[in-house]
Amino acid sequence: MIDFENRQDILPISDEDLDIIKMSVEASLELCNIVKEYYVSVSFVDDNEIKNLNRDYRNVDKVTDVLSFPMDEEYEDKIILGDIVINMARVLSQAKEFGHSNRRELSYLCVHSTLHLLGYDHIEEEDRIIMRAKEKEIMDKLKIYR
Repeated sequence: MIDFENRQDILPISDEDLDIIKMSVEASLELCNIVKEYYVSVSFVDDNEIKNLNRDYRNVDKVTDVLSFPMDEEYEDKIILGDIVINMARVLSQAKEFGHSNRRELSYLCVHSTLHLLGYDHIEEEDRIIMRAKEKEIMDKLKIYR
């Protein structure tokens, strides 16, 4: 189950956007062999809010594209993954920068963030290679290409 909260007015969130997020989260879980029912929250925010969250929770005083807040708890046969916070201003700018659709960027950020919720990281080069390969595998499964 995914709870959505829209706290921005940069880009409207369509039913198709919500569907691609759900598909992206579920494909990530499937390819990481997570078969339990799940709960995750996804919030859509702007530059200012994500900068404040980044500063408050990571001590990094700058804007970013997505933040992940893992919980990794279980409740009544359901895994509680945590929270995904997506900066919609970055969805727009990065989609333009990389030459693909907003929906593709939104999907990629959901995959990326879900992997963080599952314990993947990209601080060390070896971990970055593993995470990028998993992201590619998931995006290929979704048939969402650049």
